[in-house]
Order: sequence, then structure tokens, then C-alpha cells
Amino acid sequence: MQALEELRIKNSLCTACDLADKRRNVVSGEGNPYSPLIIVGEGPGDQEDASGRPFVGRGGQLLTKALQDAGISREQVYICNTVKCRAADWSTGKPQNRPPSNEETLKCRQWLIPQLSIIAPKVILCIGAPSAKNLIKRSFKITQERGIEFPSDYSEVILASLHPSYILRQQRPGNDGGYGLLVADMQKAWRIATSS
Repeated sequence: MQALEELRIKNSLCTACDLADKRRNVVSGEGNPYSPLIIVGEGPGDQEDASGRPFVGRGGQLLTKALQDAGISREQVYICNTVKCRAADWSTGKPQNRPPSNEETLKCRQWLIPQLSIIAPKVILCIGAPSAKNLIKRSFKITQERGIEFPSDYSEVILASLHPSYILRQQRPGNDGGYGLLVADMQKAWRIATSS
């Protein structure tokens, strides 16, 4: 899709905030630009920054597995993040991932909102509270409001689910850490997205 590629090229040159100083790659997004479902996470981590692709680290592997368990292939959806460059704390010399600041998130909306407009999905599935707070409402509470359908300026329906990184931290023997909830939310989002 030409418009999306043109946006990606412009995005790759962005210096609107300090995240541009240390990034290796701008992680714009990937997948089916004609998909009725777009999955939006928070921002790239180390693996994503290195590869230029969203959700390819441990959390990304869990996301891909959850999609498969929901009966969806990764190639059927479009995946991106609210922030396109890795947010990291470099104070110790070794970068540690950190949440993007409000300023960084706001500056990156110049890329996210046109991206959503070009793809024009029927459904947006926010992955994690930061994405939901960016696109649904500032007061979003992931444990109380995940899976609930909300109206949106960017799609017919928007909902949110748990982030794979959160699930990985919560998993214990006999406890899936919320993995089943993520799969169920993906199934719901896909069912709405593909209904006529």
C-alpha cells in the first residue's frame, strides 16, 4: 500500500523526540495493511529495535502463539506500536527498557494516527494498558476493562487485552498468567472484525 509505505519512509527519518538519538531502527509496523484488525502495543524493545520489526522478542513470540491459538495467523493482521522507537534508560551505560514518556507518546501520534487512518481497521486491539490509555481513555484499567468494547475515532470498535510481557512475568506452574484471557480477547476481536 503506497500511502503506508510513504508514511513509513517519513517516519524512519523522524527526530521529533530524544528517542531518535539512540535507536537502531524505527519500528513502524508490519502485516496485512488491508486487515480488519490492527494490534497496537506500547513500543519496541531491544529485539524490535535491532530488527526493525514489532513484537519479535519473547513477548512477541507469545503474541504470535496466542494469535495461532486464537485461530489467526500473524500475516492476517497488522501489528504496530503507539511509539515507534525504543524507550530505554541509558543511565547505567546498558539500556533498560522503560515506558515512553507522555511527551514521547504524544510526539509519536503524528505517525500512529495517520497509520490507523490509512489502514482503517474495523477493530483495534490494544495490547497492554499504555496502548489502551493512549487510544481508549487515559483512565483505562486493564484488569477491570480488558475485553470490553469501546467506540473509537479510529475504528468501529476498540478493545484491549493483557500484554504478553505481563503474562510472561505472571506465569507460574498451574497459572497461565492471563494467557487464556489474551487468546479469548483476540478471538473476540477477530470475530467482530470479520463479521459482516
